[in-house]
Amino acid sequence: MSGICRIAILVGSVVLLGCGAGVASAEEPAGWRDLFNGKDLTGWVNVNTADDTWSVRDGLLVCSGHPIGVMRTDRQYENFLLHIEWRHMEAGGNSGVFAWSEGTVPEGRRLPKGMEIQMLELDWVNQHKLKDGSLPPIAYVHGELFGANGLTATPDNPRGTRSKSVENRCKGKGEWNVYDVVCVDGEIKLSVNGKFVNGMSDSSVKKGYLCLESEGAEIHFRNIRILELPPGTTTPEETAPLVEE
Repeated sequence: MSGICRIAILVGSVVLLGCGAGVASAEEPAGWRDLFNGKDLTGWVNVNTADDTWSVRDGLLVCSGHPIGVMRTDRQYENFLLHIEWRHMEAGGNSGVFAWSEGTVPEGRRLPKGMEIQMLELDWVNQHKLKDGSLPPIAYVHGELFGANGLTATPDNPRGTRSKSVENRCKGKGEWNVYDVVCVDGEIKLSVNGKFVNGMSDSSVKKGYLCLESEGAEIHFRNIRILELPPGTTTPEETAPLVEE
């Protein structure tokens, strides 16, 4: 069965789960759970940013962008659906969310090993021209996927080792974007503002932390929710190291 078929069946199953027609495990029914409560940073751990990098304002999770680094969830996730809404507040802003990530950052680096789901503001390409003076592909800013700091995976829409979106669907500064991410057994599919446009498979890591990225510009997040799915046959070698709290 192809990856697209598996994802289609999965998404159909999730619709049924949302209607109370399915069970994620023998212990409790499946259901969406908020990762951000709109009041404080409960459930999140600052990895390598400043105390004031992350804050809550008017029910939104606000990232100042300084310094570069990440904040992670307090637990790991394997197979899941992630819903996250975001908006950049500066032209050319850079950020992202990491799936299947390590909960620490290697010495000499500022970002962890993991699957990065890119969030770049539209003007980024104009501010970062290539050496020959031409502009990077606009698809780069629209939900590019790539393995960071050692995670490897096979791109659906190759741009080197990365995977770029097949349609440009992101909105610009000050406008909200919606990412729906399906992560199952090392395969990831990304929907940007209501349409699946990118994916990767064969991830070398299939279980780890979720991280939000601070990378130089203010960005806001809201409605961060997760629906956990049954575990797979992920091995210890395919699992990010557990961080002892």
